[in-house]
Amino acid sequence: MAFGIGQWEKELHDQLPMLDSSPQKTAEEFDWKEAVVPCQSSCRGMLDLSDEVLVLILRLLDPISLLNTGRTCRALFRVCSCSSLWTRHCQKFFGFAFSSATSSITPKDAFRLLHMWKNLYRTLPCNRSLQEKLFTELPLGKYWIQWLVLEEIVPLPSVKLPDYDIEQLWGIKKEALEETHKEEPEETSTDCIFKYDWRELYNLTITHHGGFGNVLQYVLNQQMDNDHGELEGMYRLYYQFRFQWQFSYWLFKQPKPVDRQLRTIYLQWKKYNKRKISSWGTAFCDVKYLVSLHHITSDYWKGKLAKGDENIGIQTVENYFSMCKSLMAWILGRDWGRLKCRKVYHDTLDGVYRVLKKEMHTTLIDHEHFWQVAKIQMARVCKLEETAVNYVNWKMIDSVPYYRLYMVSGNSVYLDHIKGFLQRKRLINNWICQEENAWVRLLLPEELYQLLEFDTKICEGNLHGDTLSAHLSRIIWLYLHSGQQLYMEAVKGFVLECAQASLGYYTSVTSGFYTQFVHLN
Repeated sequence: MAFGIGQWEKELHDQLPMLDSSPQKTAEEFDWKEAVVPCQSSCRGMLDLSDEVLVLILRLLDPISLLNTGRTCRALFRVCSCSSLWTRHCQKFFGFAFSSATSSITPKDAFRLLHMWKNLYRTLPCNRSLQEKLFTELPLGKYWIQWLVLEEIVPLPSVKLPDYDIEQLWGIKKEALEETHKEEPEETSTDCIFKYDWRELYNLTITHHGGFGNVLQYVLNQQMDNDHGELEGMYRLYYQFRFQWQFSYWLFKQPKPVDRQLRTIYLQWKKYNKRKISSWGTAFCDVKYLVSLHHITSDYWKGKLAKGDENIGIQTVENYFSMCKSLMAWILGRDWGRLKCRKVYHDTLDGVYRVLKKEMHTTLIDHEHFWQVAKIQMARVCKLEETAVNYVNWKMIDSVPYYRLYMVSGNSVYLDHIKGFLQRKRLINNWICQEENAWVRLLLPEELYQLLEFDTKICEGNLHGDTLSAHLSRIIWLYLHSGQQLYMEAVKGFVLECAQASLGYYTSVTSGFYTQFVHLN
């Protein structure tokens, strides 16, 4: 067979859900000794079981897990290569009962080849390397035509081949070819040329072989001795870039009216770089920048949605933006100002992502589910705005943990915590603004004074470090979130200490200037 054990194992390793960031060897460079190692002590307990029991256990694994298990040691590789295991997977994933009696290829190798081809062909609309192979390299090679035999819909011109080529590739006897499809031969040729639409030939093949499973067996037998290096190379490329290809195709290849609408929804109330957005849909477009504008698109780009299934993941992304369209229409229908519209929209989307994040990472989320969660989150955002009283307060509390906790749980106790937070923020501001503290305001460094102002937002990122502002931020943070008076006293003490230190510094500097002035005179 043209594919060796090491090549096969490397290809299986490439099917892991998340690619390793380190450079990967090609199939030719892969060393079989690295893939299958002698039995380690960690495997001994499992290997004490009989082969029959091991097979029963391994039947519970999906194909990728089965492949990974086979890579642990030589003994498990032998058991994981059992034909009965792969026959079941061929039946489940490709819908045909593998028959060793009529096939010259092992079930494991059959699964491998079909898995690579089916995944590649499914990405044809966004897979440029496969497009170039099928659409530009004419006449198309028999190797690729042999794979296309398995497809009912092929976006290529009608097949125009001699009867012996059709018999070899599709397995249809010459007698079964219809005379109505016969073409006039060229003057210098004695071949009988037949012209068939791909779908017609597919249906004729299914009828002739007695079912799709038999067609699969026939194609695999024909491909058994061929060199599959090009197919394997394309599959590695597909696996590495499948999320990027699928996302770019979805974002930029919509019909014009849909494309304009999608662009509007995608950028609605977002702060973005106009220079980068101006190249939308062109070859110079920074797609990675566009991806970074939404949490869900960033997750898809990294392969986190739907357990790494790019097709289900892109459906979730599409349903998400369908929800965004409904949400945007609802908000624009309210008599709200621009700032409120924008904040309700952003906070609602953040809440939707936070609530559904784990679920999105494992399964498909439909539009209705997104919309139901969005309505709940939007109601909670509006309640938070009501609690904050005004837009300044509202902007200030959105980084407070209680804000996010209320968005997730809807528990009204967090609203009371937010009210207490705002009251304590006001107390700090009122204290520093007292007339008796006028000297403190004059002497306190600007970065410290700003922390005491009511409308200053103190984020968690400001709490780290050994600077004066970081230290004061930590004390204020503790007071705002605990309400304990001892922290308020600590704030006052620290501020007064800093003001007195500044006074001492200015006094010493002034005294030094005065001494120099007297000495000079």
